[in-house]
Amino acid sequence: MNRSILGVALVLISAACYGIMSILAVYAYRDGASVLGLLTIRFALAALLFWLFLVVSRTKISLTLRQLLAMFILGGVLYAAMSFTFFTAVQYISPSLAALLLYSYPVFVAVLSAVVDKERLTRRIVLSLVLAMAGLVLVLGTSFADVSPIGVILGVVSAVLYSIYIVLSNRVVKSVPSVVTSASVTLFTALSLATVSLSTNQLQLHFHTQAWLAIGGIILFPTIIAMVAFFYGLRIIGSTKASILSMIEPLVTITASALLIGDRLTPAQCVGGTAVLLGALLVMLKQSEDRSNVRNEKSRSSHVD
Repeated sequence: MNRSILGVALVLISAACYGIMSILAVYAYRDGASVLGLLTIRFALAALLFWLFLVVSRTKISLTLRQLLAMFILGGVLYAAMSFTFFTAVQYISPSLAALLLYSYPVFVAVLSAVVDKERLTRRIVLSLVLAMAGLVLVLGTSFADVSPIGVILGVVSAVLYSIYIVLSNRVVKSVPSVVTSASVTLFTALSLATVSLSTNQLQLHFHTQAWLAIGGIILFPTIIAMVAFFYGLRIIGSTKASILSMIEPLVTITASALLIGDRLTPAQCVGGTAVLLGALLVMLKQSEDRSNVRNEKSRSSHVD
């Protein structure tokens, strides 16, 4: 198989596995699982797998105190909070709606980059903002009569937290290998969630069979398969292409929701969801062009020198 095709296939497999995560969470909740209990088990195993990989591969780990603090903020605060708000949102609104709200995060990244890094808001970025916001209005409808406001707020908060996570991670951990970053962030996420769940007595394991099967599915697909596939696919095709291909994740969620739990979006919500994803895609394509232009400028300057 062509190496590029293999990379694309791995990223698509990863996105598909992530796409069914919230559906499996619904099945787990129906059979007695709590949000904190589910997340603690998931991230504890993910951290174990990552660190086993680092040990087996003999990866050199050298982190400064500042980098460790950054990892703690990224994992123990931001990623833990993002995961909690997203998985809690699924208790109040449909997985399809929660996925669309989460995938508005590239728009928030663009706004934060403009504020924090003083990046210019081009016409394309402004168009993407308008598209995404109009799409969210269509997705949510003109009233909240049939949609839980708490679920919507949690879904938007999860997108905002994820955008802060991305902007901060791009600023503070550029010098750290991605696998070390993933292992460290996952470990701090697991420790943070375990601390909260134990202190609130929510780490109970007395689930019924369906909940354990759903949790097992979350561990197998969105944790093991998705992480490994994305990691190797990323190495082959790069972060920009991987990010764009990952946009199929909410589409997988919407399809799986319709097939497995009878959750269907209205025609207006489908149009709105398309607008949200298109707005996010425009942001990603603009960022890809900016990176390409920077590389070209560096290449030209090196030739001149």
